[in-house]
Amino acid sequence: MRAPVNWLREYCDPPLDTAKVAERLAMTGTEVERVERHGVTALENFVVGRVLQTEHHPEADRLTVCTVDAGDGQPRQIVCGAPNVAAGQTVAVAKPGAVLPDGNTLKRVKLRGVESDGMILAEDELAIGTEHAGILELDADGVAPGTPLGQVLDIATDVLVLEITPNRPDCLGIYGIARELHAATQARLATPPWADDAGSEGPLEGVGIAVECPDLCPRFTARIFEDVKIGPSPPWLKARLMAAGQRPISNVVDITNYVMLMTAQPLHAFDLDRVEARQLTVRRAQPGEQVETLDGQTRTLDEDIVLIADAAGPTSIAGIMGGARSEVAPETTRVLMEVATWNGPNIHRTSLRLGLRSEASTRFEKQLQPEQTLEAQAVATKLMIELCGATVRPGTIDIGGPGPEPPTIRLRETRIEGLLGIAVRRERAGEILRALEFETIPAGGGLDVRPPPFRRGDISREADVIEEVARLDALDRLPSTLPSRHGAHGRLTPRQRLRRRAVDALAAQGLHEIVGWSFTGPELPDRLRLPADHPLRDAVALENPLSIEQSRLRTTLLGSLLDTAAHNRAHGVDRLRLFETGAVFFPDRNAGLPREPQHIAALVTGSVRPPSWRDPEPPVADFFTAKGILQALLGALRSEWTVERAADPFLHPGTAARILVGREPVGWLGEVHPLVAAEWDLEGTIAGFELDLDAVPEPATPLYEDVTSFPEVREDLAVIVAEDIAGSSVIDVVRGAGAPLLRSAEIFDVYRDAERLGEGNVSLALRLSYRAPDRTLTDEEVAQKRAEITDALAGELGGRVRAS
Repeated sequence: MRAPVNWLREYCDPPLDTAKVAERLAMTGTEVERVERHGVTALENFVVGRVLQTEHHPEADRLTVCTVDAGDGQPRQIVCGAPNVAAGQTVAVAKPGAVLPDGNTLKRVKLRGVESDGMILAEDELAIGTEHAGILELDADGVAPGTPLGQVLDIATDVLVLEITPNRPDCLGIYGIARELHAATQARLATPPWADDAGSEGPLEGVGIAVECPDLCPRFTARIFEDVKIGPSPPWLKARLMAAGQRPISNVVDITNYVMLMTAQPLHAFDLDRVEARQLTVRRAQPGEQVETLDGQTRTLDEDIVLIADAAGPTSIAGIMGGARSEVAPETTRVLMEVATWNGPNIHRTSLRLGLRSEASTRFEKQLQPEQTLEAQAVATKLMIELCGATVRPGTIDIGGPGPEPPTIRLRETRIEGLLGIAVRRERAGEILRALEFETIPAGGGLDVRPPPFRRGDISREADVIEEVARLDALDRLPSTLPSRHGAHGRLTPRQRLRRRAVDALAAQGLHEIVGWSFTGPELPDRLRLPADHPLRDAVALENPLSIEQSRLRTTLLGSLLDTAAHNRAHGVDRLRLFETGAVFFPDRNAGLPREPQHIAALVTGSVRPPSWRDPEPPVADFFTAKGILQALLGALRSEWTVERAADPFLHPGTAARILVGREPVGWLGEVHPLVAAEWDLEGTIAGFELDLDAVPEPATPLYEDVTSFPEVREDLAVIVAEDIAGSSVIDVVRGAGAPLLRSAEIFDVYRDAERLGEGNVSLALRLSYRAPDRTLTDEEVAQKRAEITDALAGELGGRVRAS
């Protein structure tokens, strides 16, 4: 919705500049998307001029040299290319320094050797119309040369570009916005432009109307205008239409657009002499029925579409677009002006079905109210008489009548304070509501309120009325406090604390959090190389997806991490450390609703640290990088965990592992399979993991022990084992045999030498630490534990300790 500020101020003109007007509207619920400038700038260089004399250009047949009085005391010479320029005309003149709508600054120039000191303007050069073939001729009455052009025409205005919510179709009209501005600023609101109606009630002769589907057409009104003279609209009307985003066409068509922009109620003008048998019927279309619309397209209809037809067939698609057969033409002399109310959902469905959206359908689909039809008729009648020289035939066809009486709603002061947490006096609430054209009557403890007809679809209960009071008075006065809740405390639940701790742990490792879509496409399982029976394929399908690419609920976070990695790689970012936490979804056949476990996943690729002069080629992140990050994460959650070999299809063979917490699988760890990475156009090593946070137990209360009173004994041990034995298995055996004195064991080196160790063997260097809580250990105690560890390695893994 484009609202020219000059037009808006005609109905409500608060002492605020445009920026403040936009801010006030936005703060009271009418969103202002942006403010634009329409028309020309450097207005002091645009004036009214009078052509004193003209002569042909000596070097160009199509140019005219004009002497123009621009109010400077000295006539100026202007070369003009318009064929209709003539002496005695009152014209729009731009002097050097004027800035035209295209942003160009006018300068003094020579045209074919003749100096031109300005420009005589056409409509399009002022952005008040589309005509360029001839200059704009002004009415000379009472306008002296040199008069600022802005006093005669709307050649420049700010335009508020508004985002109107679906529940406020009344704000799709300039007067509706003015009403909101009046309520927000207490500035005076002008009398509605439909207050005086030149038409009359009663039967209308000369046309017959039948409505066969009153459920889809609650009200249909029509008036007949005779002696209509079709022609161009006056400049002021063209200027307002152009600023509001409408192209001027002819006076009758421009009137329908102007009234729609003013009142929010669309209208349609029929050439009465082109209506077959002077009979119109509002009915449902027959399957396959066709109509040629004003845009020159032939459209095929179905039985759910409402149309207006005459004796020869369809003439227009109701509420969306008129038909070519009965459109107003230059030879039209009699006009049937139709203003109707249509069923909003039906108009919306028809617009989607036909792929046809118009300014009218945008308004009708939000459900206008029946009372608005005669308001638009009153304004259109006045303009048809003034601008077209028309005579209105007595009577008005009115089928359906006004809508039901609005309900009476009790507004209680105690309820206002209970909902908002702040008191609003009854008098102030009544003042706000009356500014919005609500009826108010004092009642016990509050007010009895009746919403106006144009708010019938939006206001139905006390909470709705309180919202109106709140947005105009109370919201900007609300204190920054939480509402009172007896017996409640603002603490996180244990699961929330665990998730928060997990996020903090990954952020501390230098990873960046992303937020991906919960939706994915049906092709993701194939891109991850998942077999047909893989559990991650069992995704929940949406009944009404926005697109096929978002038609499933995700079962893994890996897809969005790879999407983000691909996006960053495409923009030249190679070193990535990403993580995401959020819900994944699995069907629950018993509960009906899907299960939503909380997962956390990480992805790393590129170098482990930025290159520097000391380290120009840092190592690349791999399986062990991801495992180290996982260790920091689960360490922060105080979870005992291990990994075991796995073979997930989306992970590289040999670097795929299953994460176990309490011997239960809770996720995967590994490097992404190159074929999977290629699906996202990614190259190189990509490692990561994904955990089911709901399967990770909440951290137990930490127990502390003395670690400083007695020293620990450290020693290194080299163990030869078969190549296919996992290092984690070695650590498990060592820890089991060394308990309870063995406090830590870790592998710090791997050595391979077939000649010294034997084919298929590997030497693992272990760093062991012993300590007792109540004494200093002796060499004999450490030696005994070393022997038990050696025996356990030999017995369980077939390993042996290297002598050297």
